[in-house]
Amino acid sequence: MKIAVARETVMGERRVALIPDTVSRLVKQGLEVLLEAGAGEAAYFSDADYEAAGATIISDTAQLWAEADVLLKVSPPQDHDGYAETSQLREGATLIGFLNPLGHPEGIQSLARRRITAFSMELIPRTSRAQSMDALSSQASVAGYKAALIAATALPKYFPMLTTAAGTIRPAKVFVMGAGVAGLQAIATARRLGAVVEAFDIRPAVKEEVQSLGAKFVEVPLDEETVAEGGYAREVSEAAKERSRQVVAAHIAQADAVITTAQVPGKKAPLLVTEEMIAGMKPGSVIVDLAADQGGNCAYTQAGRDVVRHGVTIIGPTNLPASVPVHSSQLYAKNILTLLNHLIKDGDLQLNFEDDIIAAACVTYEGDIRNTRIKDALMVESAVSAG
Repeated sequence: MKIAVARETVMGERRVALIPDTVSRLVKQGLEVLLEAGAGEAAYFSDADYEAAGATIISDTAQLWAEADVLLKVSPPQDHDGYAETSQLREGATLIGFLNPLGHPEGIQSLARRRITAFSMELIPRTSRAQSMDALSSQASVAGYKAALIAATALPKYFPMLTTAAGTIRPAKVFVMGAGVAGLQAIATARRLGAVVEAFDIRPAVKEEVQSLGAKFVEVPLDEETVAEGGYAREVSEAAKERSRQVVAAHIAQADAVITTAQVPGKKAPLLVTEEMIAGMKPGSVIVDLAADQGGNCAYTQAGRDVVRHGVTIIGPTNLPASVPVHSSQLYAKNILTLLNHLIKDGDLQLNFEDDIIAAACVTYEGDIRNTRIKDALMVESAVSAG
């Protein structure tokens, strides 16, 4: 079986799907690994490193895609110069990567037409069995870490308390909204930098995790279910959102830096920080919005840009894991390796759809779209186009 690693073509994407160490492990299992020339360069892994690990370097992109039994990527396949990358995959091949199935269901439909077996890393279930395959969590951890660093760099103040001959500098106050993997890592990093940290999440169960990191948990009692399948935050009613905004407004006004992380898979990010809240913040304050790609948690957020309103800098970074490509690639490669070991038995791909991991992550198989949420999204888009 040939496992192929494609070079990423999305602008700014510096990660790679396998690193030399994981290549070596696959080769020892009797699998053949093909690597597109230069695939690891942006993450500081040379072709020579991969060759030493047992990979075969392929310079021709079309050849690599055509020969692959299993093609590994980070970002979804792209359209370039009038042709789609997926058209280079032979029918019946397998594709694994972040495929954005709920945000771009047409891409999944294209894979189904090509009879590609596709696994979307976003859909790996958050269970104990699948923990080492959970690429969303591994990459969110990197994003949370980097968000705290961005806030510290942009803030015109120190993060830690300092006692000097010239006087005492009070520590910065950081307010983190959303205590998922990214939020918890942002809390931990801001605390390491010496800030006083508060955090808010609609899920009361995360209170202990927040407190264990040395942060204060801001509670908002809600009379509805706030946890979705897999432990993600559920999209709540407008009434619940408004109640949450009223409680957190005072904490935002006192914060020097706010980090927002709330995202709902396949939907626009919820608005957490309104124009009025931003207007009430101290001049020089900073907001880092990790949901910028999904429309943002903050008013004024623009993906990939810094915007200043009312003296507050609103930063909308995109693809933060790609800005830490060495460790992001290392983590992602381990996720991929564990998934491959789960799928491949005796040198062949063996798909048991009674297995919860395989059933959840496999989005297309033998021409069918297996995920009902993707089918529903396609039906809605079709109805909109027809209407």
